[in-house]
Amino acid sequence: MVQLVGSLRKELADSLSSCRVLVVGAGGIGCELLKNLVLTGFKNIEVIDLDTIDVSNLNRQFLFQKKHVGKSKAQVAKESALQFCPTANITAYHDSIMNPDYNVEFFRNFMLVMNALDNRAARNHVNRMCLAADIPLIESGTAGYLGQVTVIKKGLTECYECQPKPSQKTFPGCTIRNTPSEPIHCIVWAKYLFNQLFGEEDADQEVSPDTADPEAAWNPEEAAARATASEKDGDIKRVSTKEWARSTGYDSIKLFNKLFKDDIMYLLTMDKLWKKRKAPLPLDWQQLENHARPQEDSPGSGLKDQQVLGIWGYCKLFQHSVETLRSQLEQKGDGAELVWDKDDPPAMDFVTAAANLRMHIFSMNMKSRFDIKSMAGNIIPAIATTNAVIAGLIVLEGLKILSGELESCRSIFLNKCPNLRKKLLVPCVLDPPSANCYVCASKPEVTVKLNVHKSMVVFLQDKILKERFGMVAPDVQIEDGKGTILISSEEGETEANNSKFLSDFGIRNGSRLQADDFLQDYTLLINVLHTEDLEKDVEFEVVGDAPDKAPPPPSNQEETNSITNGNKDSAQPSTSSKGQQRTESLSWLLLLGSVPTVKYLAVTSLNLTVNRTPREQEHLSEDKHEPAHAEITRV
Repeated sequence: MVQLVGSLRKELADSLSSCRVLVVGAGGIGCELLKNLVLTGFKNIEVIDLDTIDVSNLNRQFLFQKKHVGKSKAQVAKESALQFCPTANITAYHDSIMNPDYNVEFFRNFMLVMNALDNRAARNHVNRMCLAADIPLIESGTAGYLGQVTVIKKGLTECYECQPKPSQKTFPGCTIRNTPSEPIHCIVWAKYLFNQLFGEEDADQEVSPDTADPEAAWNPEEAAARATASEKDGDIKRVSTKEWARSTGYDSIKLFNKLFKDDIMYLLTMDKLWKKRKAPLPLDWQQLENHARPQEDSPGSGLKDQQVLGIWGYCKLFQHSVETLRSQLEQKGDGAELVWDKDDPPAMDFVTAAANLRMHIFSMNMKSRFDIKSMAGNIIPAIATTNAVIAGLIVLEGLKILSGELESCRSIFLNKCPNLRKKLLVPCVLDPPSANCYVCASKPEVTVKLNVHKSMVVFLQDKILKERFGMVAPDVQIEDGKGTILISSEEGETEANNSKFLSDFGIRNGSRLQADDFLQDYTLLINVLHTEDLEKDVEFEVVGDAPDKAPPPPSNQEETNSITNGNKDSAQPSTSSKGQQRTESLSWLLLLGSVPTVKYLAVTSLNLTVNRTPREQEHLSEDKHEPAHAEITRV
């Protein structure tokens, strides 16, 4: 007769009390997971999270209370979880999991790692550390009502990076500065404007008209003579937006006329831009004030954040927010800078007003503060119930692993609506590792196309190895027969190489580089493909199946199987093999950045139809969507 301890077999209960598990993340999923673990019988738990508690966390992260705001999430989560089970041994780290202190040897201390993260970089890193340590990883994520849990085991299942992930959506600089066509373009512009005026200036976040726009094809000298400016202070030839703003004393009316009148009039001189587009309409403060109607400046009925004001209402909001932010700068002293935060009311007011004024200028429907905050902060509303369901599923998969039943583990998808078999939870067989994966393959290798005469070593290090391929501290050696060290992770050792071009080291078409990250115990061979024909604003491309080329749809969709309750059938969230479709609300648009392969896409009215198989769903973000409204990038 099986001996039970509570609802568990005695052998499993003993295993729970002795094994060590690592929880990465103490947010929405992490709080629920930590509570579940101690109540299930896990005794030795370590939890790590870099964040501190914010007021906005309290509606779904129930281990935290108002008195905890500003404190470490990991530490408070530990203290709260111990109230459920005082005998548990919980260690909390207020730190980043990407800190070199948490190396492969650190990961080998655990029998199981559970992810409750909200960003791709950390997920990639933990994936590689678990592969290097040969430790099972349970990956998870939620986005609104949708959620996912999957198990990753070296050599047996796909790793987190086996399936391509969509790259962050980007916009050309000239679109943001000259020809916005969507509200998100105006919102990105307004966030850049905040930094140019009050925060840290960034040359890649310029907001003035882009005179280098290849589409314009105009004569700058002639245009400058034709453009009329109401204020000399607003001359677009200024060197620094912040210096000019300071010289005016952050005069809100001068700022307004410069940004929404003078710059727009300057854009109008670029005749070619407006041959097939509706031309923008400049705004003048004095004219708007003279024709303002009282009701435009007063809020209507309903929730304040969901109201859309009139144009004069946003003019006044712009004025008020500029004055408030100017006051904050003065209080901080000379040389101070502000940091944009979606939860800071004056900063959010500024972006709301500036973005809506620009939308009006370019003939777009203006948006409520709520909508703009969602887009500016890349937010998908977090649902506490979804977090709870996913945290429960993580523990169930963990119990299978500790019972030695890895073959019964599943990828489980939580859907918003029941599928055709009336299932909200859809378990699917774990896929084997991808032969093309540039992380878990036996010999990871990629081909990178770039211009060796224009690409510097620092670009290879920061943009390609760290940003694109997720390395933390790469070392690079040229396979030239001499073992030339191009990049060293030892501080200062190869710093002199940073400003040199790749061609200066004899790197040419067909050269091979060996990139090692000893923290991740990861080696990647890079084949260099020299080209001078990259598209504008594209500095390199990864060639081949890995890592960013989505696989083509299978020729026979019926070959794709999933599992429900242990039986092979076609209980998929959508069954594209038989032409059946699941229609989601427009909120699916926010999730497209988290789906690696969307096979068929049709938007009609307010509905979005997405056909896909469960294996094609990517791990969704935990509390917030990974940026779908990305800022401008040069890659």
